[in-house]
Amino acid sequence: MLKNTRYFLNGNHLIALCLFFFLLPRMTQAHPVPPKKEYYSLLVYHLKDKGQEARLDTYCQQALIPFLHKQGFGKIGVFKPVTNDTTVYILIPSSNLEKLLKWPENALKDPAYLQSGKDYVETAWDHPIYSRMETIILEAFPEMPRMEVPHVKDTGAIYELRSYEGPTERLYQNKVEMFNKGNEVGIFRRLGFNAVFYASVVSGSKMPNLMYMTSFVSRAEREAHWKAFGADADWKKLIGDSYYAHNVSHQDIILCHAASYSEY
Repeated sequence: MLKNTRYFLNGNHLIALCLFFFLLPRMTQAHPVPPKKEYYSLLVYHLKDKGQEARLDTYCQQALIPFLHKQGFGKIGVFKPVTNDTTVYILIPSSNLEKLLKWPENALKDPAYLQSGKDYVETAWDHPIYSRMETIILEAFPEMPRMEVPHVKDTGAIYELRSYEGPTERLYQNKVEMFNKGNEVGIFRRLGFNAVFYASVVSGSKMPNLMYMTSFVSRAEREAHWKAFGADADWKKLIGDSYYAHNVSHQDIILCHAASYSEY
């Protein structure tokens, strides 16, 4: 036989319950949930001529970027080096690593993508759109877990992509620590380098490796910022710390303009 059981709240219980719901929003504000870390796919297309470049531009505008947006990806960046026209960089951000890895497979199941990207998908072996393609997967740094879309889009804007390779895995991690715990990211931020991302390379042709991208209104502004960086007291202290010595064995510096259809 079931018995009815009743629970009664006395005055103290009611006061405690009210206080809990009153303080809950303030507790949430005091301990905000950190932003979800992003991952990036950096596609690198190596081209042989203007014909391939034009075909790749058409593919990006009519098929790739619309498909990525349909899949829920954010703003897509497309960049071309200032000093050569044989490489194109496409930056795709996502907080879902599995989704980032699987979009090429999913694209081949999408009728609209297959139709609008027919020249790319069905290109003949002896008439390819590119000479070589690379895919680099990156994981955002803790000090900048999400990409920040810069506000420098202009015909003269400069996007600087840097790649730092480490001599060993241990020393590479030391350089990553320098950016984060050492506050190298903070120095860049304070000096207004307008960074797009800082990230570790999870998978790529050059390992161990980190990459980051900063942006400037013009080439002259870039030069002025780097001059200020080299003279900065905090940077001099950081670079002079023997703990962070010998942690970069090779660096690549690529100055780019955004493609006309790039979304930043």
